[in-house]
Amino acid sequence: MSRSAQDEALLVLARAAVGISTRAADRLGELSVVQLRALTVLRELGTANLGRLAEALDVTVSTTSRLVDRLVAAGLAERRPSPRTRREIELRVSDAGDEVLDRYDDLRLEDLRGGLDRLPEDRRDDVLAALLEFGAAASVHGAAVVVAR
Repeated sequence: MSRSAQDEALLVLARAAVGISTRAADRLGELSVVQLRALTVLRELGTANLGRLAEALDVTVSTTSRLVDRLVAAGLAERRPSPRTRREIELRVSDAGDEVLDRYDDLRLEDLRGGLDRLPEDRRDDVLAALLEFGAAASVHGAAVVVAR
């Protein structure tokens, strides 16, 4: 398959981002990348029921249920009755889950800053501005929301 220079540049960016996130997850050592993604999406939603979280993760409710079971058992997410209806359970990230996600962000930022530091100093602001604009354009939500937050 033949790819354009633009395609190759985008793939370099995607691979770098995934590599940074994977290395940070490995260094964190507590959760899988899938669990980190679920926790990240849940934090982004604030509170959600199981169906809403499954939709946001683009997986089945049964898969999400098992994932949430593990997060709750680890003390990283909380389940409570919904104030709107007795038939629903409300999910949210626990304080411990927030701490894990903050450490995950710190580890990723460490690597990202290292990459930025390797750029010529006079180009860093332009690169950051372009990345912010690209992040907003590429985001499903139309805002600069990175997978971790």
